[in-house]
Formats: sequence, C-alpha cells, structure tokens
Amino acid sequence: MPQTQIACPRCRQMIPAQVEQLFDVTADPGAKQRLLGRTSNYARCPYCKFEGPLATPIVYHDNEKELLLTYFPPELGLPVNEQEKLIGPLISQVMNRLPPEKRKAYLLRPQSFLTYQSLIEKILEKDGISKEMLDEQQKRVSLIQRLLEASSPDVRAAIIKENTALLDETFFALYNRLIDAALQSGQQQTAQAMAALQEELLEHSDYGRKVREQMGELEAAVKTLQQARQGLTREKLLEIFLAAPTEERLKALVSLTRNGLDYSFFQVLTDRIDHARGEERARLEDLRTKLLEYVNQIDKAIEEQMKQADKLIESILAAPDILKAAVQNLAAFQSDLTLQVLESKLQEASRKQDTARMQKLQQLVAILQQASTPPEVTLINELLDAADDETVLAHKLQQHEGELTEEFNSMIAGLMNQVEQQAAQDPNAGEVLKRLETVYRAVLKRSMEKNIRQ
Repeated sequence: MPQTQIACPRCRQMIPAQVEQLFDVTADPGAKQRLLGRTSNYARCPYCKFEGPLATPIVYHDNEKELLLTYFPPELGLPVNEQEKLIGPLISQVMNRLPPEKRKAYLLRPQSFLTYQSLIEKILEKDGISKEMLDEQQKRVSLIQRLLEASSPDVRAAIIKENTALLDETFFALYNRLIDAALQSGQQQTAQAMAALQEELLEHSDYGRKVREQMGELEAAVKTLQQARQGLTREKLLEIFLAAPTEERLKALVSLTRNGLDYSFFQVLTDRIDHARGEERARLEDLRTKLLEYVNQIDKAIEEQMKQADKLIESILAAPDILKAAVQNLAAFQSDLTLQVLESKLQEASRKQDTARMQKLQQLVAILQQASTPPEVTLINELLDAADDETVLAHKLQQHEGELTEEFNSMIAGLMNQVEQQAAQDPNAGEVLKRLETVYRAVLKRSMEKNIRQ
C-alpha cells in the first residue's frame, strides 16, 4: 500500500507513513498482517525519533470468522454521531464487496472497542491466541525493539544473553514475519537493519546456533547426495541413512529424499531387518521407526502448507480486484507447493468445464507470470512482436532507449545462439531466429546512434 505524508505527532515535521482505515481480510488477506505487524497506522520519525501508533479510526472485517470490529481513537474527541459518519462508509464498503450469500447477521452488529489493544486481542482470540500467548508475543516484540535500539554490538550481545529463553522458534518466526512486513510496506532501511541483526541473533543465541548447525547438516546432506547421484539406488540410499553421523544429518537427508522413501524403499529396509540378527537388527529397526516418524512429520507439514495455499488462492479468486490481491501475496507463490495447488485447481476447472472459474485462474496465472518475468525478457518479447514493422520497432526502441545497455545486447546475442542451435530440429526456430536478427541489428543501430549523440 502506498505511503502518504503526515505530520509527526511530536515534532510536526512531515514524514512518510502508511495510513489505512479499512482492513478487510476477506477482500485483502494481507490486511491482517499489516494491522498486526504495525506496518500501517504507525509512525517512525527520523527527526525527533518518535515511534508509535497513529490515532486512526479502524474497521476490521473477516467474513470467515464473522468479525466486524470498529475502533475510534478517544483522543480525537469526536462525538458519537461524527464517529458514525466517518466509520459508516467503511462498513458500507465491506457490505457492498460481499456477495448476497455471504451477508450474515454479524454484519448488523459491529463490535466497538474503546482501546486499540482490545481490538487486537479480539482478532487474535479468534485465531486461538490467548491473552497469555499475546503477552508472550509482546515480550518478544519488545525484545526486538530493544535490540534494534541498542547502541553497540556488545550491548546487543548482553541483551541476547539475558533473554536467551525468549529466543526460540516462535521468536525467529515472528522476526521473519516482521522483516517481510517491513519489505512489503516499503521500509527498506528497517528490513536491512533487521536482517543484519538476525546474523547476530543466530551467532549469539542457543536456538540460533542450533539453526546454524541444522543448516550445516543440510549442506553436508546435499553434498553427500550429490556425490552419490549417479548410482543412487534404494539400497545405496539406505546405506547413506545408516552412515549419517548425527540425528540432524538423518533428518536433513530424509527432507531431501522424501520422494524416494516409498513402499519399495521400506520393503528393502524390512528385508534387511528380516535377515539381520542381534544389534544390527535392533539398529535397523530403530532406523525404520525414525524414518517413518520423519516422513510422517514431513507429510503433515506439506498437507498443512497445501491447505494454507488452497485458502490463499481461494481468497484471491474471491477478491473484488484479483490483480491487487495477487500482487499483495506474490511472496506466497515462490513456494512450489502453492504453484502445485494452483495447477491442480486449473486442471479441476478444465475438467469440470467451469469457464468462469477458469478465467479467474488464468488471470491469476498471467499476473504471476508477468511478475516473475525479468523486464529484459518482457522487452525482448515486445521487440519480437514489432519486428515485422520497422516503424513500430523504431518507436519501441525509442521508448526503451535507456534500457538498451551492453548487457541487454549480450542477452539478445546469447538468445540468438540458443535459437540457432535449435533451428536444425525445429522449423519454427528458424522464423524466431530471423526476427531476433532483425531486432538485434535494430538495437545495435540504436545503441550506436545513442553513443554518437553522447
């Protein structure tokens, strides 16, 4: 969401801030994180160092959890009728976005909150987060703030040592979410500072060292599998598991080879157990128990991730503006699992000949393809489309003159070499090669003219 200029509540200097009044999670799944992560309605002044929430009226809506919540900051001092005039249109906007079948009774009874904190607690309560859990999270948020404000690495190291019990998996998950939230809201400096601090947290905390150890084990597991890549049979994979020097290495190996741990693999292991005796048999049985446990953990985690991916995709498809909803959740589509779920939905819609749903899914795919395509590739495709018309091609090159760099020229030349190699087997490649050559000559000519003018 774009930032706006506001007057700092303390020194009145103009500063950038993200001001948002309507948090409609049903239409915009990212709204909840912006509210809870303090990336919206929160001021950080570089002049007087003020930092704190902005006094902004809020409407929060979640159709799935049947929540319609309102908060009006008491410090604004407006009478109830004036408050209703400000909040009323936001509630109407929520109602208008919903299809008739989703307009339920809760919409007629919005819950009002006197404090911002009570509003947040209500939202988290619906997520199964108790007051005690919230207090624990607040401790972690306060710790992050102290670390970011610490004057030197020595001070940070002392703070980390004093609070080692709080630096657990929950802390690092929260920390990563806050970095993501800062990036999404355009707070690059905050995100960079947090990323630098994360290195210190990993180095000086017990949990951080454990994470680094796990990363080291994972790298070692990858190296082992790469060395055995050519002749990696089920029998060889079993030997690699047996040779794992630590429990963490074994877990890392299982995470990397889950697809290979099928019925046939466990049959090989069972046959080995049946022919073993004494300590060797016990060792193999223990390995089988561990492998089944790790596989089960991985499968459950994948199942949960796929459920979350399904929920995210459906929320985007149901949004009034699919483009906006997709762009706000681009990071989620970096996961192969999310893309797999999207692909299965496309196949299902095609099988059922659901044209309306297919159009929405194809729109989402097009948005993702555009977002993941480097601008240089997009420009090359545009130039190829214009290659048959010299006037159009010249106009395109004029529009993108600033992008016609040496690197861009090299990219086209490399692409020409690739297509040339394919031309012998693929007749269509010959036509593409001709168009590439036309574009390449035109780009070189334009670049030379540009250099002469300079």
